[in-house]
Amino acid sequence: MSKTKKTSKSINLTNSQYYFNRELSWLEFNRRVLHEALDVRTPLLERLKFTAIFSSNLDEFFMVRVALLKEQVQAQFSQQSIDGRTPQQQLEAIYQCLHPMVMEQHRYFEQVLRKEMASHGIHLLNYIDITPEQRSYLQQLFQNKIFPVLTPLAVDPSHPFPLMANLSLNLAVVVKAPNTGEEKFARVKVPNILPRFISLPQELQQHNGKLNSWTGVAIEQVIAHNLEALFPGMIIKEYHLFRLTRDADLELAEEEADDLLLAIQQELRKRHFGGSVVRLEIQPSMPDSVRQMLMAEMELAKSDIYEIDGLLNLKDLMSFMKLPLPNLKDLTWTPVIPPRLRHFHQPSKIANIDGEESNIFAVIQQKDLLVHHPYESFRGSVELFIAQAARDPNVLAIKMTLYRTSGDSEIISSLINAAESGKQVAAIVELKARFDEENNITWATKLEKSGVHVVYGLVGLKTHTKIVLVVRQEGENIRRYVHIGTGNYNAKTANLYTDVGLLSCREDLGADLTDLFNYLTGYSCQDSYRKLLVSPVNMRTRIIELIHREIEHCKNGNRGHIIAKMNSLVDAEIITTLYEASQAGVKIDLIVRGICCLRPGVPEVSENIRVISIIGRFLEHSRIFHFYNNEQSEVYIGSADWMPRNLDRRVEAVTPVEDADIVQNLQNILAIMLLDNRQAWELQSDGSYMQRHPDENDQERNAQNILMEKTP
Repeated sequence: MSKTKKTSKSINLTNSQYYFNRELSWLEFNRRVLHEALDVRTPLLERLKFTAIFSSNLDEFFMVRVALLKEQVQAQFSQQSIDGRTPQQQLEAIYQCLHPMVMEQHRYFEQVLRKEMASHGIHLLNYIDITPEQRSYLQQLFQNKIFPVLTPLAVDPSHPFPLMANLSLNLAVVVKAPNTGEEKFARVKVPNILPRFISLPQELQQHNGKLNSWTGVAIEQVIAHNLEALFPGMIIKEYHLFRLTRDADLELAEEEADDLLLAIQQELRKRHFGGSVVRLEIQPSMPDSVRQMLMAEMELAKSDIYEIDGLLNLKDLMSFMKLPLPNLKDLTWTPVIPPRLRHFHQPSKIANIDGEESNIFAVIQQKDLLVHHPYESFRGSVELFIAQAARDPNVLAIKMTLYRTSGDSEIISSLINAAESGKQVAAIVELKARFDEENNITWATKLEKSGVHVVYGLVGLKTHTKIVLVVRQEGENIRRYVHIGTGNYNAKTANLYTDVGLLSCREDLGADLTDLFNYLTGYSCQDSYRKLLVSPVNMRTRIIELIHREIEHCKNGNRGHIIAKMNSLVDAEIITTLYEASQAGVKIDLIVRGICCLRPGVPEVSENIRVISIIGRFLEHSRIFHFYNNEQSEVYIGSADWMPRNLDRRVEAVTPVEDADIVQNLQNILAIMLLDNRQAWELQSDGSYMQRHPDENDQERNAQNILMEKTP
């Protein structure tokens, strides 16, 4: 049974000492991502993948989070973070934490991963080490395919410092005029429309008599060693690589925008060039003169400079995942068709939806269906559901939300087909989905042209919920079918992210989704729902009520237990309520992949709270919430994390799961994660994470702490 502490003193649970900083917690998450790149148990190409993910994550962190903090400092914003830090203090802490981490990443790649790549026949060469034959090939390639794309930009009184694109890789070149000896500065952008790593032909790939798997060089080295072609007659004195990161978060005055689509398109034009520079990556060899000039022109402080000893922009290492070397990757996983849907994928059944017993709606009528991606096929379940709805002559209407999806998605095609066949089709497209705005605009416009009623989100709120409503005529009656999920309607990410979804025709869920879509597409002051927890309407209040119910069970001498799986836990009110639950004796298991501002294991505050994070092959994205409820377990799934933005500034939906078999299935998923001793990291009270290992866990003891307990 969980510990219950009775103290004579009153503890202020809102005190900043009981909370971790959001930004530093995120950096710890990315440290766990980096660990996958360092872990020798991870296949080599997967380690390159995690190296790339670490770098890509940092790019977004600087473009959004660091940029926001710098804006707050400039605006003299005085409000402190949840852990009591000012914006300037947070920036200083980020700098102190991140510099050693970035150095470790690059050192490990240069000293370990490159050697391991070579041992497996993957040779990423330095230009100075290539053979004369290889050099001749690359010089010819430069002249034919690279040189015509390049544009050197001079910097002098008649040529102002060039405007440089966000995340661009550049060469700072110092040249000297042979007749006057005058030194001049120029910038050459490394074109991102060409491959970052140039592969040599097979006849030039042999090494020690063996044909390699891949041999090549980075394109910036090819450019650097052929600069004479760009500056004919000049002496190339020196060159230095650098890469810059800009503030890329959109700033929309939505209330003042007459056309949200147009407003976002205008802001997107500013993203690549308009935001202030928030980070400059350089190589240690760059002299102070060049460094100081770049800092002055970009208005940067010393703490904004990151020295990289080796290859810049390691996120491009992701391209090596395309190599046909399965022995250096995780075993291929092919999603399975959910058992109750397998007969739809028999050749004789694929196109047959005329009979009531041969369509997916008949399956859902029998009982609710849970789908678990990527273990179960997204194409064979969710896409099937929408495709059959689009073709079924009895379906009258399809409504769905789209936050991030792929433009070539079968779902987009199905919605277009449904609209063209005369069905009522509505798509709520979130144009403010960060870094997917351009993609969303493209296919949203395509949907609109085909007759789909497209709604571009709500002013002041992001529509983040993952819901589909299908309205079907069945005899004299209308029946509503729903899908409520935790992940985006994106077939590509459904193979990479772990998500769950519920397919149901329960009348109360159908009625709730009808009300929710009316709120999204029209005018509604809906303030209550039959079953759904909806942000920003009732979700925060309901979650706190559910936690308080566990507290009351403990106060009445019964057992209280909460298990919550999510991406991030930031909300101060919910954290404080969880502390109250821990003090009352409620056992709390939190599976939080990323940011966690809650401090576990603090005596008299959170000693009944355990937090683990799982970083593995698939990105843990599902949100599952379990409340023991005095042996009458309630389980919920949905789109929302426990963050202020999800509870207050987004439209989210979380649904109760009422089918006993599905409840057990979700409980088993949670139990497996809590028992993980390979990919799980346990959060310590000092903010560090300790990775679990098989030889350090008593499986039998841990199993007793999971959901199957029936006695206090």
